[in-house]
Amino acid sequence: MKSAGIISIGNELLSGVSLDTNSSWISRQLLSVGIPTISIFTVGDDVKIISDTIKQALNKADIVLITGGLGPTDDDLTRHAIADVLGVELKLNDELLSQISEFFKRRNIRMAKTNNIQAYLPESATALANPVGTASGIMADYKNKMIVAMPGPPTEMMPMFKELVLPKIEKYGHGQVVLTQRMKCFGTGESVIAEKLGDVMARGKNPLVNCTVSGGIITLHIVAAAKTKEQAEDMIAGEKNRICGILGDIVYSKEEKTLAEVVAQELLKRGKTISLAESCTGGLLAKMLTDVPGATGYFTYGWVTYSNEAKISQLGVNGDTIDKYGAVSEQVALEMAIGARQRSGSDISISITGIAGPGGGTEQKPVGLVYIVIYNGGAKKIHKFVFPHSREYVRQRTVLTALNLLRLEFKD
Repeated sequence: MKSAGIISIGNELLSGVSLDTNSSWISRQLLSVGIPTISIFTVGDDVKIISDTIKQALNKADIVLITGGLGPTDDDLTRHAIADVLGVELKLNDELLSQISEFFKRRNIRMAKTNNIQAYLPESATALANPVGTASGIMADYKNKMIVAMPGPPTEMMPMFKELVLPKIEKYGHGQVVLTQRMKCFGTGESVIAEKLGDVMARGKNPLVNCTVSGGIITLHIVAAAKTKEQAEDMIAGEKNRICGILGDIVYSKEEKTLAEVVAQELLKRGKTISLAESCTGGLLAKMLTDVPGATGYFTYGWVTYSNEAKISQLGVNGDTIDKYGAVSEQVALEMAIGARQRSGSDISISITGIAGPGGGTEQKPVGLVYIVIYNGGAKKIHKFVFPHSREYVRQRTVLTALNLLRLEFKD
């Protein structure tokens, strides 16, 4: 299977002054024509380092795509590094020099002598036209592998890649199809999932299963390579079924759905309505559920009762309960859920109360302590958690956990 490596060049990328958006964009374009990216490098403006990185990328990949380092200044060294890799000298391309000169003449700008370097190419390499700027791209063959260098600015790189580079890559990788699909998991850690899946996540297999984590959501990326799209789809479907058989309810979606979308779908399918009583999450759960189109079909009421007075006046929480157990307690959470369901007439209610931090915690009730109550029909289930991270994390994880608890309610 043909594969690619990407190299982004520039000290500004290493210092954090600029972000490398080129690599992710190029990776997506490559995958659309069946070429997976197996490595991404970011290097500074040093000809030896660039040269060594190109060689390292070529060691594993069939195509090496480079962005940056094609300008006219002393720190633009990509062409020198490519020449070093090829074992050739840089040679002046008179036609390219003429094109660069005309670029400046059309704009009535004096061309600096430093721009002459942009007309030099490694021997045997070809230039890629750049109608937007003066930095032409470079394409070269190295032991039946492809090296392509493009300007760093996305406004110059993107059109060059789409119009001149991608068609050649598509022909180069002809005969292979690579598809990627995703599965979503929640309720356990990445290490637990890796342990459960075992050799399913082994490197070098086809389909390949990768794992990423964001905000507690674990995404499994399944990449299949085959001769046809149908074969790749069948391979992915089989791998998804295998994963579901191992992970069970940890998998909440075999597609690109959010937890809120999955819960919304279940509510609509069952004709159930829901109401919410939130304290520490400040309405975040209501936002997630109403972000889903069609929320009017299941969402009735939502209260954000941050203060004790609001819990008492809006939800009917007993003041004595708060005095005795505190606002962050299973007793108050339960009364919040009961009040929300009674006042809204909904089939289901969810209540949340907790300490999001960074202050307000005690030894008995630490920051991150959260109570979630699911009142579904006649059943009232109280859940206690401690999420020991930042305020944003506590709120986000609480809401996702509440959605997941309701999802599992439907499975029960």
